[in-house]
Amino acid sequence: MNAPDPPKGGRRAALLLAVITPVIAELTLGNPPLSRIWLMLLWIPIYGAGTVLIRELVRRRRGGWPSILLLGLAYGIVEEGLALQALSSPTMYGVAGWAPRILGLNSAYAELNLPYHAVFSVALPILLTDLAFPSLRERPYLKRTGVVVAAVVFVLGGVLLRLTVAASIDPGYQAPAVVPAAYVAAVALLAVVALGVLPSRPAPRTGSHPAPEPASRPKPSGAAPVPWVAGVLGAGVGFGYLALLFPFGGAVRPAFTHGGWVAVPMLVAAAVAVTAGWLVRRWAASGGWTDRHSLFLTGGALAGHTAFGVVANAATLADKLELSALGVVMIALLALLGRRTEKTARKISRRM
Repeated sequence: MNAPDPPKGGRRAALLLAVITPVIAELTLGNPPLSRIWLMLLWIPIYGAGTVLIRELVRRRRGGWPSILLLGLAYGIVEEGLALQALSSPTMYGVAGWAPRILGLNSAYAELNLPYHAVFSVALPILLTDLAFPSLRERPYLKRTGVVVAAVVFVLGGVLLRLTVAASIDPGYQAPAVVPAAYVAAVALLAVVALGVLPSRPAPRTGSHPAPEPASRPKPSGAAPVPWVAGVLGAGVGFGYLALLFPFGGAVRPAFTHGGWVAVPMLVAAAVAVTAGWLVRRWAASGGWTDRHSLFLTGGALAGHTAFGVVANAATLADKLELSALGVVMIALLALLGRRTEKTARKISRRM
């Protein structure tokens, strides 16, 4: 857990990460609508502090994206299982009727939300912050005291959700003691694998910081496609995964299915997620993957998930228009970040 003193700008980067995380995970999906944006105050502590804490732990262990994604799953268990207890509640959100409950858990809801948190609540906010602060991407942002503060705020944020959101939406429900105990064990196991089992990456050279990939360089055989292809993949998976598992348009089960047919969209969604992950990992490892690819992939995923929010979450025409406008602003900000990333990459190329 020992780490060098945090670099200049680390606090600003941590603050940016804490702010954009709930915006990405909740607001740009239409939860809550802009007319009730004050409800974001309930989500900022657990989302913001949780993602900052995950990044700090992973960077101190020199872990990579697999570690971040595993801890993202652990985050989802903490929020959905321990704080809200929606994973096991037979009444909250009506999700118990989406698909058969397995071992007392709401299976379709778990398949929807745990990967969602790993990607949209943790990985994508970290990726965007790394792009905004490229010289800090391999380094912790905070001192040890800051990590402790983030952990405390994260726990208090979970308590806040339990006492407010869960108490108002699902009053009176308390999971049997064995269920939270199982969640804690699962979180501990994921943390051990993420921080203690998965291999660490080589430490950066002393006195140097990892630089952004140049925007253009020779493309080896089997390398990543052009960036817009990554964007299309992100948009398709971002929209499609949610559409397969979240009932919308009057449906009461995923993808308008009935009975045992609900297994079909659940299996397809799992296949989509695994295939997308395999493709991205292959492209990133085979050469030619740049920050532009990362930005297009992220932008596509965010555009797809906001488009789904317009279709499924926005209840009124005003809500749909407001969320669409928010999506346009989001894309514009990503475009500005893209221009900044290209400018930085050109500077790096001239030095090489």
